[in-house]
Parts: sequence; structure tokens; C-alpha cells
Amino acid sequence: MEQAIDQFITYLHNIKNTSANTELSYRRDLKKVMAFLNTRGLTKLVDIKKEDLQAYITSMNEQHFAAATVSRNIASIKAFFHFLCQEKMIEKDISDDLKAPKIEKKMPEILTTEEVVRLLEQPSGDSPKELRDKAMLELLYATGIRVTELITLKVSEVNLPMSFIVCKDAHKERVIPFGMAAKNALIKYLTEARDKMVEDKSSDILFANCSGSSMSRQGFWKLIKYYSKKAGITADITPHTLRHSFAAHLVENGADLRSVQEMLGHSDISTTQIYANMNHNRIREVYAKAHPRG
Repeated sequence: MEQAIDQFITYLHNIKNTSANTELSYRRDLKKVMAFLNTRGLTKLVDIKKEDLQAYITSMNEQHFAAATVSRNIASIKAFFHFLCQEKMIEKDISDDLKAPKIEKKMPEILTTEEVVRLLEQPSGDSPKELRDKAMLELLYATGIRVTELITLKVSEVNLPMSFIVCKDAHKERVIPFGMAAKNALIKYLTEARDKMVEDKSSDILFANCSGSSMSRQGFWKLIKYYSKKAGITADITPHTLRHSFAAHLVENGADLRSVQEMLGHSDISTTQIYANMNHNRIREVYAKAHPRG
């Protein structure tokens, strides 16, 4: 089974152009399934039955795994067994009947505009690190890009005269504008700080860590935690909080969902719809508090 998992990951990488993080997630999920099946004496693919897969899902539920985690594992199993069937390693896709649990969609944590302003004002010094931090935070909020997209952004993907960046992934690229605050922060960082931080002068990477190489997700996570604490923000924010705040504030101020979807890079507008729902909830709260017969 381990060899089949390796073949599946190779297929994902070469044919589906999946990211390294996606491949790691699939491999991790499938290794856990394999370990469970081994405890039931199942080491050959042809011996596995749908009842065995269902038993694994049941065991996850009994261990009180989150619905989202169970759903992700089911998705991994289905993709794997579909591949096995496609490659004629098994006769029938036994994962067809696996059902994902219903996931209650939670409203994402967002900051108020006042909290965002306080956060973005924290890196206020002229050291290379603070100029970099200021540019990163301003650009993240100005564009709503993912943290991975931020830390892998290249200088050549930033158009300062036209005030936009180009974000690329395996399947498409999107052009996202940014405003004057982010532009000024970027100009200051590029002219006064980047050369002092980037070790390899031929490198096209936009933001570097204090060692001169590419910043990690963990490094940026620590950075945003530090500045949120400094700003007196009590909410437990993550780097993704600024992405959510970017989208929610755009919708709140009248941006249409299709434009927000395009900027965020959502493949399905139903994912973007949650920000409109947040706005509707906020309007209802305001009405209930302010209307004399609310």
C-alpha cells in the first residue's frame, strides 16, 4: 500500500500540479489510514472492503476529531481510491459510499478597521526589519493574499508604477491592486531596506528573514503575533485574519462579490459569500440595537 501511496503522490505532482503542502496533507492522511488497516491485518489493496474504510471513519468520530478533519480524510481516501481504480490496481472504487459529516460553517475572525489601523501602525521605526514588517503587513491587508503567497512573492511580480501585484499558482495567475499606503511602505522598504536584508543579491524574492533567506510561515506568524500584542489587540489573530478582514471590509464598503472572489482567488463564489453573510448579520445587529421597535 505504501508504494501505491507514493505512485498517487507522484500522479498528483506531475498531472494535477498540486502544491507541496497539498501532497504532504494527502500523504499524512493516507499513512494514518494505512496504519489503521494494518491493525486489522489488511496489507493488500485488493483485500480492503468499504466496511474497513467506514470503520476508520467511525474510529475518527469516536475519537472526537473535528468534522473538518474527518471530511478532509474522506476526501483524501476518495481521491486515492479513485486513482487506484483508474490505474486498474483495484476493480471497484470502494470509497464511493463514504459520506462526509456536515460541517458547521463558522464566521471567520476579523478585526475592526480601528484594530487594523493600530496593527499596521506598530512597525514604525526605520530599521530594515521594521521597514520590511511594515511593508508586509500593509501589503497583506491591501491585497488579501495568502501568507504563502506573501512570503514567496517576487520583486518582478510587483508593479509599483501601476500599483498591483501578480499572484501565481499552479493553475492561474491573478492581478491584485493595492493602495497608496502599501505602495509607500513598499517603496521605502525597497529603497532603504531590502538590499540590507537579502543575502543573495541575484535573488528575486521580495521579503527576506533576518538571516537573508526566504521567510517561513512560522516566522511571519510570530511577527504578526508580536505586533498584535503590541497593538493591544486581545483577539487571537492569525496571518489569515488580515485576509478575512480585507474581504469583509471590502464587502462592507460596497465591493461586489465577484471582484472580491477574483482578488482572493476563490474558485467558487460560495466561499466568498460568507463575507456578505457577515455583513448582513452586522446590519441586523445594528437594526436590532437602533430601531425603536427592533
